[in-house]
Amino acid sequence: MAKTMGASLFSDEETSKNKTERISIRDRFKAYKNLPKFFVLVWRTNRLMTFCSASLRIIQAFLPLSVLWVGKAIINELVQIVMYNKMHKNLPITDPVWMWDHLWKWVAIEFSLVVVIIFLGKVILLIDDLLSELLTNRTNAMIIAHAAKLDLNQFEDSVFYDKLERTRQQTIGRKQLLSLLFSQVQDLITMLCYIGILIALHPWIVLVLGVFFIPSIFGSAYFNAKNYLLFRSQTEKRRELDYISLVACSETSAKEIRLFNLPAFFVNRYRKIAVDLYRAKRKLGLKQYYVSSLLGIPGAVGFYICFIFFINQVIAGVLTVGGFGLLLGLIRQLGGIVQASAKRLKDIAQGAYYLDDFFGFFDIKPNIAIPAKPRRFPKPMTMGFTFENVGFKYRNSEKWANRNLNFTLRPGEKLALVGENGAGKTTLVKLLTRLYDPTEGRILLDGYDLREYDITELRMQMGVIFQDFIRYQLTASENIAIGNIDQLDNRQLIEESARQSLANTIIERLPEKYDQMLGHFFAHGFELSGGEWQKVALARAYMRDAPIIILDEPTAALDARSEYDVFKRFSEMTQNKTAVLISHRFSTVRMSDRIIVMDRGEILEIGTHEELLENKGRYEELFQLQAIGYR
Repeated sequence: MAKTMGASLFSDEETSKNKTERISIRDRFKAYKNLPKFFVLVWRTNRLMTFCSASLRIIQAFLPLSVLWVGKAIINELVQIVMYNKMHKNLPITDPVWMWDHLWKWVAIEFSLVVVIIFLGKVILLIDDLLSELLTNRTNAMIIAHAAKLDLNQFEDSVFYDKLERTRQQTIGRKQLLSLLFSQVQDLITMLCYIGILIALHPWIVLVLGVFFIPSIFGSAYFNAKNYLLFRSQTEKRRELDYISLVACSETSAKEIRLFNLPAFFVNRYRKIAVDLYRAKRKLGLKQYYVSSLLGIPGAVGFYICFIFFINQVIAGVLTVGGFGLLLGLIRQLGGIVQASAKRLKDIAQGAYYLDDFFGFFDIKPNIAIPAKPRRFPKPMTMGFTFENVGFKYRNSEKWANRNLNFTLRPGEKLALVGENGAGKTTLVKLLTRLYDPTEGRILLDGYDLREYDITELRMQMGVIFQDFIRYQLTASENIAIGNIDQLDNRQLIEESARQSLANTIIERLPEKYDQMLGHFFAHGFELSGGEWQKVALARAYMRDAPIIILDEPTAALDARSEYDVFKRFSEMTQNKTAVLISHRFSTVRMSDRIIVMDRGEILEIGTHEELLENKGRYEELFQLQAIGYR
């Protein structure tokens, strides 16, 4: 699993419990290496916006220093004017030109700088907001696209799901991280300007302030790691909260929740988990509050050491009042920037840890290998699909879902799979469609291993509908076009597919027909019955002019007449095509050329309907049991 998950901050979440209890210095620096990759991602999202935001922030970074410098000039000029007025009580300065040159000019400059700061701040805020929205859309699209490339069995692993959930949940965090990083760079430039002036005037001040602020910085780094580890350790529990919320408020579970009186059960379970998560967060939050408050005291001590020194400098006549205001403003603003940066650094550090989950998710590679030079799908097939000693186990399971499968699906053959629930019928179909690769044995297509073929082309040659098909909250035409999404705008094909599955009689009765939104999730949606949904889903299989049709319990929700009509149409439409049918209804199974009877993942019997009845085996037993219900 570790190799599959790819490089990440923790290569495998369950390999060492200690990794969920601490983050080493090396791990922290490793997490910060994600920031350059994040900047590249932002740059590729929108180059113009990124350039404008960065440029404007650089300009704005120098403006506070300019305001302080102009403020120094204003104070010094005011002191000179006050002293002159005291010395010449009867001759105050009244010359407007002189006052403009020595005072009002500086006031106007400061006012202009403040207006520019306000204006730039609003523009930067707008750009960052728009850029963050684009980044959110881009990253979400990236997650969806990459998740679609991964194997089906990877979604059956809880560790993978935790990683996927952290990646999905941090969308808002990535949006905030963008603004935080840009603000941090801006403050860093301003900070370097302040430090440069202080070094030029009094180098020891920078040393004093640095020493006294170190405890606060290290404290922030410590709690950054603790907060991330807490979030990481709670991933599964938060996923359980989401699941409870989804089930308790879902349309599909609404009937059982009311009939079985489950609201109190779900509410109590939700509260219990939520309270446990809250208590853990509160415990760490209180500890962080007390420790951070104590670590902030040395910084205040360092500031007042410098403050007293400047006062003595003014008293001694070494420093002007304006210079005192400038240095005091520098230190105060520097302290404020350091405090804000330390707080922001906490969020950036957490974001850097979370980025490890984000970029690590894209390091996960599918287990199903794609050959460098894949074979083309044979048109037409000459030998069909051959299963040679095929066996398959699901991830983290010791039980064989399929074992010792040996048979051939011939070109143009109608093959039925029957057996009790859990017999391995659907798993066999998933192996045939290469949603899984066999754990042992191999599947051949016209004599070549299925692994040698182009997997996308292979699946495009199959029209497949599973029993647990999705009821998409989309329009009727979009629901059908799902079967061949490249033909989304081909209304003629969509309507023909609906006619073949008998869904057309349902859709034509809808208020907006093929443009009618289905389901109750959105306004003006129209909910269908189970059988009506099944006909819409069947239309997806007909959307492809595929040589292979696979239907898994395609009529489970249909009444007897609809079932007869569907299979009559199915028989007509699959002439000269290869078809696989899974069904518990022997009235439809007997229409197949051959029938495979499965039990506990293995093939128990294989033959025609008549041959299997003559064998007096499991098929005959199940057939007679079902026939009793019709007598």
